[in-house]
Amino acid sequence: MKFTYDAGSFDVIVIGAGHAGCESALAAARMGCRTLLLTINLDAVAYMPCNPSVGGPAKGHVVREIDALGGEMGKNTDKTHIQMRLLNTGKGPAVHALRAQADKHAYSREMKRTIENTPNLLLRQAMVEELIVNNGVCEGVITQTGACYRAKAVVLTTGTYLRGKIIIGDLQYESGPNNMRPSVRLAYHLKELGFEMVRFKTGTPPRVHKSSVNFAEMEIQPGDSVPRAFSYETTQYIMDQLPCWLTYTNERTHEIITNNLHRAPMYSGIIEGTGPRYCPSIEDKVVRFSDKPRHQVFLEPEGRHTEEMYVQGLSTSLPEDVQLAMLRTLKGMEQVEMMRAGYAIEYDAIVPTQLWPSLETKLIEGLFTAGQINGTSGYEEAAGQGLIAGINAARKVQGKPPVILRRDQAYIGVLIDDLVTKGTNEPYRLLTSRAEYRLLLRHDNADLRLTDIGYEIGLISPERYARFCKKREMIEQEKERIMNIRVRPDNPVVQQVLREAGTPELSEVTELAQLLRRPEITYEHIRRIAPAETEIPAEVAEQVEIQIKYEGYIRKSLEQVERMKKVEEKRIPADIDYHQISGMSKEAREKMSKIRPLNIGQASRISGVNPADISVLMIYLEHYNRVVAQSAEQAGGSGN
Repeated sequence: MKFTYDAGSFDVIVIGAGHAGCESALAAARMGCRTLLLTINLDAVAYMPCNPSVGGPAKGHVVREIDALGGEMGKNTDKTHIQMRLLNTGKGPAVHALRAQADKHAYSREMKRTIENTPNLLLRQAMVEELIVNNGVCEGVITQTGACYRAKAVVLTTGTYLRGKIIIGDLQYESGPNNMRPSVRLAYHLKELGFEMVRFKTGTPPRVHKSSVNFAEMEIQPGDSVPRAFSYETTQYIMDQLPCWLTYTNERTHEIITNNLHRAPMYSGIIEGTGPRYCPSIEDKVVRFSDKPRHQVFLEPEGRHTEEMYVQGLSTSLPEDVQLAMLRTLKGMEQVEMMRAGYAIEYDAIVPTQLWPSLETKLIEGLFTAGQINGTSGYEEAAGQGLIAGINAARKVQGKPPVILRRDQAYIGVLIDDLVTKGTNEPYRLLTSRAEYRLLLRHDNADLRLTDIGYEIGLISPERYARFCKKREMIEQEKERIMNIRVRPDNPVVQQVLREAGTPELSEVTELAQLLRRPEITYEHIRRIAPAETEIPAEVAEQVEIQIKYEGYIRKSLEQVERMKKVEEKRIPADIDYHQISGMSKEAREKMSKIRPLNIGQASRISGVNPADISVLMIYLEHYNRVVAQSAEQAGGSGN
């Protein structure tokens, strides 16, 4: 395609204004880069075509990490949600997770307002169809109208729009989510440039009219009564919350599905793309878990000013008539009216092993990708990638090294490392089980892990950083105070508190910290036994309790991290020819040549690479480094 006019030059161009694109563009602009954000539809900025929620296990951790780095998703959710709950409170702190029910319309409006009012950031409606690539470097984009925008870095965040196809029963047509325009020409252009692509699928459930639901037959799911927030900067809380509702499928539901499997696209062969294992359609669940008599179904409001309700747990691409019949078998939904039918959507994604850990593509310099184009599912995974891609696009423009989060630093680090090192053969979903250091990567300590980085790259204000440093100082001071106090068994206050907590009374002098390690004892008990001279904020008390109570486990995790760091520090030269390494398996040579790991740690995580291959590689590197050192020494000697 030839452009018709020069539309301007920018430091960074972001293509797509979904959750990845919004974070990417905001980060680049806030870091001082003149940034252009292009989207197919200005009315769909930060749109939620699927579940109107933010957070949950692992995903909620990512939202907190985005906020600690200076991103926007947490702040935007805090301003627009209709319900907030902390999940898994009966378990340990490593799996506590915040989940918000979003007002999808308010969320989109507020994010668009933030983008429109951000300096250095221009939001514009356009369909990008080609990239401008010269000598392996991305230099800009060309739109459908022929506008040519030049840039020093480009971030692709196209979501599920690349050759998007909606499927309902035997009906199929080209479309992006919710009947929006798909991006077809750009998908073919990426293949022309040499990118390896895959075809994935995701889906949504039907939406129903609130007034046609009998909530008296369902179980209410209220939000928490205590203030909750994703952002560490939030000080005003929404307490006027809307409930969600729980019902279940039943034998009649399953019978309707089973009798219509021949009309289900995923079984009739119409669907080609691979769907998400951890978010299957209801027809897939009924087939795969045929022994289960019922499945949970949640009714979730889509916003404060709409009657639409999202039927979570009933994702489907069955024909419209079957969907309605299925809905009306659910308790409380016998007379329900369906407002939108559920659908499956197929789309193109790039194979993520074609990316460096910075999310820059290996094939084209200056081109970054983030979000569902990288094979992930979920708003939170997209936003986390978008933030990192935006940061690294800006740093490339500024001539600075990329920010790469380690697996022990953040769930975002786990997510990106999994993608670029292992790849994915299905839409990737982040799970707490994917993080080997999850006791360190808690929901409560994202700021302690990442605020220093956010401040260093320029996304955390000096004022916020000063508050954070004060909090960190107070945590250490209070921990030290508790560690140095010993209590005696003849202290009546101590024994009274222990009796009330249901834990054995003291029989000897005991360290206060040792008491706090008892399962029944909380920081509030410690405060009663030995109050601090100054008031300790709740967020400080929370950290003191967790860090002391789980000190032994945390120390073991940190020792594992230190051992792994030694492996991660063993860099692999970029010009290594793996095919020349004898003794390594053919699969390992092929995988390493394709992925080109940066260090031994990353190499060891590549699928198909075994410990014996790593041992051979390390021996080869010792010889390689020795030869390089000798050559350098000889070159230096000949120059004297």
